[in-house]
This record gives sequence, structure tokens and C-alpha cells, in this order.
Amino acid sequence: MENQARASKPAAPVTPLSVLQRFRILIRTAQRHSQWIERQSGVTGAQLWALQELKESAGLRVGELANRMALHQSTTSNMVDRLETAGLLRKERTTVDQRVVRLYLTEEGQALLARAPSPARGVLPEALRLMDEAGLESLQSELDKLLRQIKNLDEGFGMQPLPFTE
Repeated sequence: MENQARASKPAAPVTPLSVLQRFRILIRTAQRHSQWIERQSGVTGAQLWALQELKESAGLRVGELANRMALHQSTTSNMVDRLETAGLLRKERTTVDQRVVRLYLTEEGQALLARAPSPARGVLPEALRLMDEAGLESLQSELDKLLRQIKNLDEGFGMQPLPFTE
């Protein structure tokens, strides 16, 4: 009976403010989860995600890791340096081309990942991963429209817009 009452209850009206509220909830949820990961494991959510990627694909290069995490290469490089300093990963140069650096988990990195809370990639990437293709396509399309609006507003105010590629 209670489920029927919920099902027949009209949905709240969609307004710019109601959508903004959902963005804020998403951001706070992701931040709270990342803080919880850090308290539980001693590394940031992004660092834990990087360790997970290296567990699944040992020997990635920094650029490959950056692509998997949708991060800028310099951001990823700094994170890798911190993880190396902490003894959680190691860098190895290939014998063929000394410029190529491959990344591997250390035993300490493997142990940290084994005892770390899930999902290692973070709650937002994991929720997106669990969405079906049609839902992802719809969400991306609507977010692209929103980003174009923001870009137009930024340009109208004479601001340098953030890079946005479709």
C-alpha cells in the first residue's frame, strides 16, 4: 500500500534550482566518499583509483594512467611521484627505450589496495560505470548542452572559458 502511495505521488517540479541542488549533492557525496577513503586507507580517493588501475593493468605509462582516470598528464605525474615516495608504486624504465617509464605496484601498494574500502575508483565513477549505455548517452548529451551554455556565458563576460571538447 505504501509503495502505491509513493508511486502515485506527483514528482516535484524540475527547476534550475532543483537541478543545481542535485549537482551539489553529487559533489558533496563524491567529496565525502573521498575523505572517507583517505581516513580509511591513508591515500586520497584519486590515489587509490590509480593503484586500482595499476593492479588491473600493470606496466601502464603515466599518460595511459591519466587517460584511464580522465586527468591531465601533469596532475597524474605529480600523483605518481607522491605514490612512489610513499613506497606504493615503482617506476621502471624499459631496456629498449630509457625514456619510457612503466608503473607497477609495490608489495606495500598491493597490500594497501587489498585492505582499502571499495569502490576503489570512487563512488561517482563507479555509479557512472553501472549506468546503462542509453542513460550515459543521455546524461552526456545534456551535460554537453550545459557546458556549451556555460562556455557562451563565460565568453559573454569576457572570461577565458575552460577547455571543453565534444
